[in-house]
Amino acid sequence: MNKTIRTFLFWSFFAALRSVALSQDYNPIPIAMPSLQIAPDARGGGMGDIGAATMPDGYAQHWNAAKFPFVTGDAGVSFSYTPWLSKLVNDIHLLYASGYWKPGDDNLDAISASLRYFTLGSVDIASDDGEFWQSVSPHEFALDVAYSRKLTEVFSGAVTLRYIRADYSTGDDETTPGNAFAADIAGYNESYIILGRSEALLGLGFNLSNIGTKISYDGGTTSMFLPANVRLGASLGYPVDDKNTITLSIDLNKLLVPTPQLPEEGETPDEAQQRIDAYNNISSIGGIFQSLGDAPGGFSEEMQEVMWSLGAEYTYQNQFSLRTGYFHESEYKGNRRYFTFGAGFRTKSFQVDAAYLVSAAQSNPLDQTLRLSLGFDLAGIKNLMRK
Repeated sequence: MNKTIRTFLFWSFFAALRSVALSQDYNPIPIAMPSLQIAPDARGGGMGDIGAATMPDGYAQHWNAAKFPFVTGDAGVSFSYTPWLSKLVNDIHLLYASGYWKPGDDNLDAISASLRYFTLGSVDIASDDGEFWQSVSPHEFALDVAYSRKLTEVFSGAVTLRYIRADYSTGDDETTPGNAFAADIAGYNESYIILGRSEALLGLGFNLSNIGTKISYDGGTTSMFLPANVRLGASLGYPVDDKNTITLSIDLNKLLVPTPQLPEEGETPDEAQQRIDAYNNISSIGGIFQSLGDAPGGFSEEMQEVMWSLGAEYTYQNQFSLRTGYFHESEYKGNRRYFTFGAGFRTKSFQVDAAYLVSAAQSNPLDQTLRLSLGFDLAGIKNLMRK
């Protein structure tokens, strides 16, 4: 398959990127940098893309950086690999690395960072006469750093700063690399509650992510919204006995991006252009507040914009885990619906996880996507080397 056509197929999956909805039923929200929405780690990926309030681990940077002060261990690094659209192509993938460090002996605060690189592979560009001209490598890139701190015995907060860059340049004057800056604000609460005769661990979390500037791919002539998002989550870990634990989790997500206004009957081309220009001229911060109540279909459509996930994790002796989950997005807002399955193994030194996605919607190019993650506890590795 011609790689230019293949790239078009990829971006067609994110059909909302530069389109205005053509029907009063299907009205997805257009965003730039869709790779920022991809769950990078296999633990969250195995539970239906959940992570706002799941038990803290080294993968927290993407989901909720406020979880790091509650992580067992003083420092750690993790790496993830996700082949994307694997049923269509074999060289589109996400590479992700993250790490954290607790600088004090009191374990009250943590510094963390991550690097995300999403590549669309190599694309051959043809000249006007159809001959090969050059190859380009379109990609998306994000680098962030976060500071988190325990504010009470059970609650912590975090702030993340993020630099974003997207390069889809084809060597002409029409496309230029885009740059943007964003921030996350997150919180996490971890406490124990009594259920029957056992103490269950309850986690509650939120993350306001990608709050920042807009991004332009044509030198500033037009700009698009980043995928600003609010994520709310809850997780309950119940110890069946000394060796077995079952955790149930839920996440709710909503894009904080304005909803496109649908064409009106009898609309003239000039009126249509005015409507499109009005949407494009909304500021990034103004768009956040507008997104809370601007759906053309009213409250019912606003509710369609809420994505939700359910996940479960079974853990044996805090070492071996089995996971499953379900992710749901309205068929009118993107129709991402899928089941996930996963497994993990951890020791005092490292953690390895794998997850697999099975689509519940027809013709979903994310079907049969495999994610792999590997995490290391630096203190555990240091102790092993001393033995």
